[in-house]
Amino acid sequence: MTKPRILIVDDEAPARSRMRSLIEDIQLDCPCELIGEANDGQTALDILVEQKPDILLLDVQMPGMTGIELAQHIAAANLAAAPAIVFVTAYDEYALKAFEVHAMDYLLKPVRAQRLQEAIQRIQLFKAQPSTQTSAEKLSESVQALPKLRQNFSVLEKNRVLLIPVRDVLFLKAEQKYVTIQTLHRAYLTEESLVSIESEMSSVFVRVHRNALVARDAILGVERATHMVDADSEHERATDSWQVIVRDSNERLPISRRQWSVIKNLVR
Repeated sequence: MTKPRILIVDDEAPARSRMRSLIEDIQLDCPCELIGEANDGQTALDILVEQKPDILLLDVQMPGMTGIELAQHIAAANLAAAPAIVFVTAYDEYALKAFEVHAMDYLLKPVRAQRLQEAIQRIQLFKAQPSTQTSAEKLSESVQALPKLRQNFSVLEKNRVLLIPVRDVLFLKAEQKYVTIQTLHRAYLTEESLVSIESEMSSVFVRVHRNALVARDAILGVERATHMVDADSEHERATDSWQVIVRDSNERLPISRRQWSVIKNLVR
């Protein structure tokens, strides 16, 4: 069996040092390779894309981006070789029940060498089992059970995972197989669906149309738009509809009849 390649992600240097020592201690019974360390989520994402580790030893509580949020970004990025994630945390076992899904595991601080070995071997056995799912699909399915604490969207662009703060997003539009994430300065593409984003972030975004979500605090108002449509083969008639006026954007997003009452209440 190939030695698993491991990345340690923890914002505390003593914790990373402790994990390095444990990995050295289990080499005889559980050969594995430490390929690197990261002290924050963005560094971890960069290493992931470049080095493609098999396992992440991931601290849950980190400033800026929690381990849970990092796991969500890895799943959303749909990497070709998504790693298995082992959460490392000081939470008690009751709180950790939410993390015990599929190939994912957890280590309770202070971590013991035997427990680390068990986690790695469990993941190796899981990965060796035949499955129709890719590693990215397994991870994506796993993080559905995790609390939603995301503060950023993540997109894979030019072999790097970029983070887009949720607070910077004006609106999202579904276009063919992708969703466009529009900020003040530029647009990004993601494979996440509008349905999943709406389900997770309904307090931040509101649906205006089946193909669009708008940030609630970016809605300045609505305006009437008149379109000419074919009434029959020879004549045209005017029809009115409503559009959302979005802060810092010249684009107007149409409001569906189904969502009109919702949007009207927001701009009263």
